[in-house]
Amino acid sequence: MDRSESGPYQDMLKPSDKASRFTESVIREMTRVALAHGAVNLSQGFPDFPAPDQVKAAAIRAVEDDVNQYAVTWGAPSLRAAIGAHMQRHYDVAVDVDRQVTVCCGSTEAMIATLLATVNPGDEVIVFEPYYENYGPDAILSGATPRYVRLHEPGWSIDANELRAAVTSKTRAMVLNSPHNPTGKVFTREELELVAALCQEHDLLAITDEIYEFIVYGEARHVPLCTLPGMADRTVTISSLSKSFSVTGWRVGWAIAPPHLAGAIRKVHDFLTVGAPAPLQEAAAFALNMPDTYFGSLASHYDLRRQRCLSVLERCGFAPRSPAGAYYVMTDIREPLARARRQGKGPAAGDDVSAARWLATEVGVAAVPGSSFYRAGSGGRECLRFCFCKKEETLAAAEERLFRAFLG
Repeated sequence: MDRSESGPYQDMLKPSDKASRFTESVIREMTRVALAHGAVNLSQGFPDFPAPDQVKAAAIRAVEDDVNQYAVTWGAPSLRAAIGAHMQRHYDVAVDVDRQVTVCCGSTEAMIATLLATVNPGDEVIVFEPYYENYGPDAILSGATPRYVRLHEPGWSIDANELRAAVTSKTRAMVLNSPHNPTGKVFTREELELVAALCQEHDLLAITDEIYEFIVYGEARHVPLCTLPGMADRTVTISSLSKSFSVTGWRVGWAIAPPHLAGAIRKVHDFLTVGAPAPLQEAAAFALNMPDTYFGSLASHYDLRRQRCLSVLERCGFAPRSPAGAYYVMTDIREPLARARRQGKGPAAGDDVSAARWLATEVGVAAVPGSSFYRAGSGGRECLRFCFCKKEETLAAAEERLFRAFLG
């Protein structure tokens, strides 16, 4: 019997309902499109310049020293100690590394492990929109329902009344990403105090993604939510080695949680991945102990690229929103695309997905459709996200192609 044509077997072979509620990563898809068409990849947020030599050397030493077997499931002692010292040095936060730290396979795993460990089916999780595309699927995979609260332009600000209205009797947690992907928003202390007040009033958990913590510009300052009064025992702080050290492929991240939650996160992490790569954990411990001058230079290092990216987009007629942190630019695409279509070129449609496809396949520069950072149909159709964590040659190639398409 051909099982593919029989009704019962068709039902057995269907994907789960959870998997049908979200799509593949659009960001990673745009990288595949860029590779297929030889486009300059300004879509996925990974640097194309080398990681620090000292950090690479530390990884090599660890491999040569035969640090090649499983580390302690929730993290090598050296790395957990370095994470605790890192929090104390930069934020004056004391961490019990034996009871609070879980080292994961990147911040991506830290987020899903935390949600699986802390929310139940039927709970609601508040996510600020636009959002990094993993957060909605993470909530769904953990059995919760995401409730979205819009960040309003031009400053991507929180409307206090809208946030209060989103909290219901089913709300279990809020997910906060600052500095923010995709907008570059750095949440103000006033906004953080609003989140903290609501979490305490309604007995909610805050889960913060702080992976871009050292990449901030101008007067912006990153303030970990756990440092606000009353938040130490109800915040899970997630970060990673990836962005601060240009090692996105190493997959070493961590979650710092109150002891009463850390045990659950560790159990979930154990059965998701067992542990992060052992030799890279040793290199991560070395990296986190780099001098303050290294961390202080990150912002200026990326600020030059930020200014260049903004200048190129503005000259092409886009309307970019200057980010206060991270290494992305969200930009309105309507005016230059309308002009291109009037000149007989450009995508047939004016939406973000058509624009991103045309830019990658015809212009040779890949970006991410803005709508991928919103619920289906809820926003972003007039925007693209460009990343500028690229070496000079890459940015110069993108500039030349964009100028040829829009100014030639």
